[in-house]
Amino acid sequence: MKNIEVMDTTLRDGEQTSGMSFSASEKLTITKLLINELNIDRIEVASARVSSGEFDAVKSIMKWSKKNNLIERVEVLTFIDNGISIDWLKKCGGKVQNILAKGSVNHLKYQLRKSKNDHFNDVQKMIELADKNEISSNIYLEDWSNGMKSSTDYIYEFISMLSGTSIKRIMLPDTLGVLNPTMTYTYINSLCNEFPNMHFDFHGHNDYDLSVANTLEAIKAGCNGVHSTINGMGERAGNTPLASIIAANNDFLKDYNIEINEKNLYNVSKLVSTFSGFRIPPNKPVIGENVFTQTAGIHADGDSKNNLYYNELLPERFGRKRKYALGKTSGKANIKKNIENLGLNLSDDDIKKVTARVIELGDKKEKVSADDLPYIISDVLKTANFKNKIQIKSYYLKHKKNNKPSAKIEVSYNGKIHKESGKGDGQFDAFMSALKKLYKKIDLELPLLIDYSVTIPPGSNSDALCETFITWRKSNRKEFVTRGLDSDQTVSAIKATEKMLNTI
Repeated sequence: MKNIEVMDTTLRDGEQTSGMSFSASEKLTITKLLINELNIDRIEVASARVSSGEFDAVKSIMKWSKKNNLIERVEVLTFIDNGISIDWLKKCGGKVQNILAKGSVNHLKYQLRKSKNDHFNDVQKMIELADKNEISSNIYLEDWSNGMKSSTDYIYEFISMLSGTSIKRIMLPDTLGVLNPTMTYTYINSLCNEFPNMHFDFHGHNDYDLSVANTLEAIKAGCNGVHSTINGMGERAGNTPLASIIAANNDFLKDYNIEINEKNLYNVSKLVSTFSGFRIPPNKPVIGENVFTQTAGIHADGDSKNNLYYNELLPERFGRKRKYALGKTSGKANIKKNIENLGLNLSDDDIKKVTARVIELGDKKEKVSADDLPYIISDVLKTANFKNKIQIKSYYLKHKKNNKPSAKIEVSYNGKIHKESGKGDGQFDAFMSALKKLYKKIDLELPLLIDYSVTIPPGSNSDALCETFITWRKSNRKEFVTRGLDSDQTVSAIKATEKMLNTI
C-alpha cells in the first residue's frame, strides 16, 4: 500500500473562513487535537507576518511542538519578501516554510508584474536563504489549476527548476476550485510521470462541491499528499473536508493508506466548531448530527432484518451511534428501536398505539425526540409506571456580583418533599450541586452530564424561547438526551433535568 500524507490547514487556510478568527490558546489546543487525537502528518498553522497576535500564537505552538519532538510537522506559509518571512519564522522557532509562489502566468503577469526568470530567481534565493538558516522548504504554486489550463509550459519549466533545489514538496492548489475529477487526474498524472522523484501535494477547494472527488483522483493520479481542513472550513465554499476524504479514501481506495484516527474525527470536529462559532450542517457527511439517523420506518425495519440499510460508513467507526428519528414517517420499527434504547418492554399492541401518537404529533410538525417517549407512553397508555414520580417543586437561585451563585431546591420524590442547597460556578451549576447532594441523601444515583447546548429560533432576539438539550450518560455507558423549553435559559435547563430524573 502507498502511504498518503495528510496536511491539515485548518489554522491557516481554514481561518480564512469569513467572519472568524481563532485565539492563540484555541490555536494551540487545535494543534494538539490534530496531532495527538487525529495523528495528522503535518499541520499548517499560520501565514507569516500577519499580526502580533499570530506571532504569539505560532510561538506557543512551536514551543510545544519542539518540546514534544514534533517541530518538523508544523508549517507556516511564507512570502517572497527578501527574507522578512524567514526572519519572522526563525523568531517563532519554526523549521518548515511553505513558500507562496505563482503557478500561472496570469498571476505572475498581473499580480507580481514580473518576468518568469525574475520570479524563478526570487524563489531560488528564498530556498537558499532557508537552507542557510536550517529551515526546510515546501512550495505552493498558487493558481496552479488555471496554470495547467492556460500556461502548461510555464508549470513544467517551474517544476524543472525546482527539481534542482532542496525543495521537499511541491503543493498544487486548485486555488479557485475550478477543476473537475477528470481534469485533476489528467493534470497531476502528467506531472507525476514527468517528475517521478518529486513529492506532490494536492490542495483542493470546494466551489463546485467537488473537492473530495478531486482529492480522490489526485491520490489515484500519483500525489504523495493531500490537504484538508476540519469541517471543510476555508474561504468561499471552503476546502476539502478532512472527515469526508478520510472516510472516502479508506473505503474506496484500498491501495492507499492514510494513518488518521477515524474514531476521533467527530469529537474533534465538534470542538473546532465550538471554537470557530460555525455550526456543522446537520446533513454534513460523516460528522453531521443527522447522517447516522434513520427517519423512515421501513429503514429501521430493514436494519432489524440483516442490516439491510447499513453501508460501510458505520457510525461506530467515528465514535458514534445509529439513531432512529421520530416523526410522521416513523414506523413501528423506529418506535421499537427507541423504546429498546430506553430499556422498556411494550407489547406489540402498545407499540402500535405509541406509533400512532408519534405520527400524529409529526403531522402537526411538532418535534418529537427520544426523550419525549416516556411522556408519550404515559399519555397513551395511562399507566402509573410512566407518570412523573419526581417533581422539582421549587427552586431559589441567587447570583450576585463577586459572590458564587447559590441555589435552594425542593424536590418531591414518592410524595415526600426533600430540601437541599448548593453553590456552583453558575446558576445551573449551583442547582445541580444541590441536586447531587439531595440524591446522595436519598441514596439514588444521578447520571453524568456530558453535553449541554442551548438554541433559539433563527432570527430571534433575547426574549425568545430557549431550547436546552442536555446529554446524560448512565453508569452502564448508555447515553440519552432530555430537552427543556422556557423563556429563561436556566429554567429550560432545569426542565430538561426534571425530565432526566423521571427518565432514569
